[in-house]
Amino acid sequence: MFYMHTGVCTQTMEKQECPCTLINVIGGPDGIYEDHMEFLEKHFKLITMKEFLENKQVLSPKIKAIFMWCQKPAVNRELLQSLPNLKVIANSGVGVDHLDLKLISSFGVKVANTPFAVSNATADLGIALMLASARRIVEGYQIAFSPDTKCFNADWLGQEVTGATLGIIGMGSIGYKVAQRAKAFEMRILYHNRSRRTEVDEQAVGAVYCQKMDDLLQQADIVILVVNLTPQTCKLIGKKELELMKPSAILINICRGQVVDQDALVNALQNGVIKAAALDVTYPEPLPRDHALLQLKNVILTPHIGSATSQTRRLMMTNMVESILAGVKGLPVPNEVHV
Repeated sequence: MFYMHTGVCTQTMEKQECPCTLINVIGGPDGIYEDHMEFLEKHFKLITMKEFLENKQVLSPKIKAIFMWCQKPAVNRELLQSLPNLKVIANSGVGVDHLDLKLISSFGVKVANTPFAVSNATADLGIALMLASARRIVEGYQIAFSPDTKCFNADWLGQEVTGATLGIIGMGSIGYKVAQRAKAFEMRILYHNRSRRTEVDEQAVGAVYCQKMDDLLQQADIVILVVNLTPQTCKLIGKKELELMKPSAILINICRGQVVDQDALVNALQNGVIKAAALDVTYPEPLPRDHALLQLKNVILTPHIGSATSQTRRLMMTNMVESILAGVKGLPVPNEVHV
């Protein structure tokens, strides 16, 4: 006998039963949230990886979708070969660099992500990291709480954000949200992107397009990275690019750790090539506890929390449900990722 997490399907789905959907696990640090379960069970018959592996012969033909939360369950050739009726994989978040899209497509399976659900929360975090780094908030917190603090030094200074030049590398939905927020700080906004935004978009936020990334790096007081990880963007920022930046510049990364050459970044931070960095992403995650980035005072690290708000994660989940329901019906899949 096998057990599936079944709920009452409230979707008519032409009176068909809810599609069997493979998940990794419920609860825990990388499992589906308990408070999402009621909604999910109204639409799907959920099958955990443990249940699937214990009852592969029975469950393999039943599964029509994979609900991939926190990049799990991992999708490889072996899994795809064992799911003959798989129609769609819904991935939480924007990045799909952990998926072999060509391999998945060769099995006739569609992939969807949640690019717009994460935009506001991730842009908010980018601004938070900018302010925290420029105004040295983490260092200030440590001074304020330290038992050794006798007085606050008058020469302990941060960097002004209002009126500074912000360089945004990657002007997609998240990058544009960053620009909207930066406008409120009266910042001069430069951006570099594979394609230029419309004149209307540029004027709305006061952004100036830099066809060459080098031009942006040379001018910006703060550089924020908001690109997808691809072979072309892996180590996009390395020794050469860091040396083009101002000695007073701050680098912020809210996309993927591999976009930055971390060895080059450590060297640049240690030797004053740039002033500081604020990173929500690294490679690996988490970093080894003896990693050089963890020893530097001019670095702020957060644990990949760009989309980590209850509202955003809920929206991601509902977007994924919509994509799966469309995919199993053979309808156009919202937010489909094309090879």
